Order: sequence, then structure tokens, then C-alpha cells
Amino acid sequence: MEVTLAKSENNLVYSGHESAFEEAFKNNFKALHAYSHTMLQDEDMAEEIVQTVFLKLWENRERMAIHTSLRAYLYKSVYNESLNYLKHQKVQRKYMAEAMVDYKQRQADDVTADNELRRQLQAALKQLPEKCRTVFQLSRFEELRYQEIADRLGISLKTVEAHMGKALKLLRLQLADFLPSLIIVLLNL
Repeated sequence: MEVTLAKSENNLVYSGHESAFEEAFKNNFKALHAYSHTMLQDEDMAEEIVQTVFLKLWENRERMAIHTSLRAYLYKSVYNESLNYLKHQKVQRKYMAEAMVDYKQRQADDVTADNELRRQLQAALKQLPEKCRTVFQLSRFEELRYQEIADRLGISLKTVEAHMGKALKLLRLQLADFLPSLIIVLLNL
């Protein structure tokens, strides 16, 4: 059963009588909540909106000049707050959708750039002398230390260092355009 305040009780709420305000809250909350819920389809948000309307009423009661019944004012306020929330949600969804499209495009661009970089790196590696390529691959792809490479290939540590230096110098020259990206790729291999 919904009960609205009489005109004199409206004035008591507007003038700051706490008990009249509590009575108005108790008498109207369920109906206002149901009204907001039909608009929002969100139980918690409907409750928050109704509470916000009552909070604003209480905080601004001394400055308000309401020319309708309290009940009409409450329904209109809940309607407006619910509409504002829906508009905000729509803007938020649109922004999220645009951000997702941008993210997916950047991700696709990154994959394309990574693939091109890997292709260029493989081509550059094929151009290296065989010993340089072998030393580079063992160092960077298999993560062996120079001493382990020397032991595996049966060459001196200084020879490994020379081959590695030569490989890095040639790769830098061939992949100069990709150097910043190449560093990231090599660190992630």
C-alpha cells in the first residue's frame, strides 16, 4: 500500500523535520525503487538512484521551492536520475567499444610488424657466414654462454666472441630500420 504525504507533511519534509522525511522515505521507497528498476533492469543501481534522490532532497531541502506534491517530485527526480544513468552507460559502452576496436587494430598491427620483423631477421640470418650464424643462434636462441658454445663447436672462446661480434655488426647493418623492435623480439625469444 502506497501512502503519500499530505500537503502539510510535505512542508514538514521541506522544512527539515527528520521524522517526516523518514516517513516519506518509508512510504515511497519501494514504489520508487520498482519504478527505477523497470527503467534500468538493475536492482542495485535502482536502489542507489532512489537513495541519491532522497539524499539530494534532504541536503537541499532548505533551498528547494517545489510546487508539486512530494510524490510527484520524487518520481520525476528518480526518472531523471535513471535517465542520466542510462545516458552515461550508453556513452561508456560506446567509448569501450571504440577502445576495443583501437586495441584490436593495434594488436593486429603489432602482429603484422612482428611477423615482418621475424621474416627480416630470418633473411638476415641466412646471409651471415655459417659459423657466425651458428654462434649467434646458439647464443640468442638456445641461450648458451660463450664458453658452452666454444665447447660445443670445439673452438676457442675468443673465436666465439669474434663470430658473435661479426654477427651482431652485420645484423645491425641489415636490420637498422627494425633495430628498436628487434631488441624487443630478441629479448622475448
